Parts: sequence; structure tokens; C-alpha cells
Amino acid sequence: MTTGSRVFATGLAVLTLATSAGAREGAAPATPKPAGAQEVEVVAVAMDPRTQVPTILLEGKRDKRHLAMVIGMAEATGIAVPLQGLTPPRPLTHDLFLTLFGRLNVQVTRVVITDLRDDIYYAILYLAAPGTTFTLDTRPSDAIALAVRAKVPVFVEDRVFDKAAASGGPGSRI
Repeated sequence: MTTGSRVFATGLAVLTLATSAGAREGAAPATPKPAGAQEVEVVAVAMDPRTQVPTILLEGKRDKRHLAMVIGMAEATGIAVPLQGLTPPRPLTHDLFLTLFGRLNVQVTRVVITDLRDDIYYAILYLAAPGTTFTLDTRPSDAIALAVRAKVPVFVEDRVFDKAAASGGPGSRI
């Protein structure tokens, strides 16, 4: 079994449990929830048990809501490798970007998954350089891969959790 297969197999159990738990939770809490973005934890990168495609599972730190997003195999590897503490023999694309950022004195400060439209997720990468800050539009999978490597927070807008729940969960692409 390859390292990638072990990562997906480990994440499969987490994804299955989280999906089942989310379906059992039922009604929303009676108290109003804060609006805006909340920090999330990357819980797992796994094969979705229903569709057999790579999926990333995020969990809100504030309210424990789950967000499962379909990603490509290369993107899954790009996220899973640093999560498992592995060092590939040659740098992956996201490692190369962080090296380039470092040489240009640019730091990744955070990632925000901002929207879900037409089954496509959107994200913004926040960067800082001496005397300035700026943002880049990015695919969430690339942004998450960079955030995991740079050890910076990932946030998800509450409306993204809401839209994903309304659309039926995994199946949207990033």
C-alpha cells in the first residue's frame, strides 16, 4: 500500500464518521450563530465512500460544522503529504511556491474560502510583504495546500457552510 493510499484509507474513516454524524445532528441550534468567517481544521483527505473521488473534510472550530469538498488526486496529494509529516524526494508545486515566496520576502498569512457558486468553491490567499499586503484569487485546494505548509489558518465564510449544506454536501469541486 502506497503512502497516498494509507492517507486516503485513514481519512476515509473520518470522512464517513463525520458525514454520518452531520446527518444525525438534525435541527440547527436555537441561539443565533455569529456571522462571518470561522477558522477550520483540515480533518482529513480521503476518498468519498459514495463517489470514490478524493475529498477534503474541514471542520469549523467555532461550531463544529463540517464541509466536504471534492478535489483532484494531485491536489489531494499536495494537501495530504504535509498533513502526514512526509517530505517528498523532490519538492511538490506548493513547496516550490513557498520557497519562491520566501526568497521574495512574501509570507502567506491566511486563507479564506469565500463562496460556493454553481458547485464551484472560491478562495482568497492573503499575502504580506514588507510594507504591503495583498490578496490572490485561488482554488481552495491550492490555498489549503499552501496554508498547511506555511502553518497559517484556513477560514470558511459561514455562507459557504450554509450553501454546501443546502446543496447536499460533497460533490462540489474546488
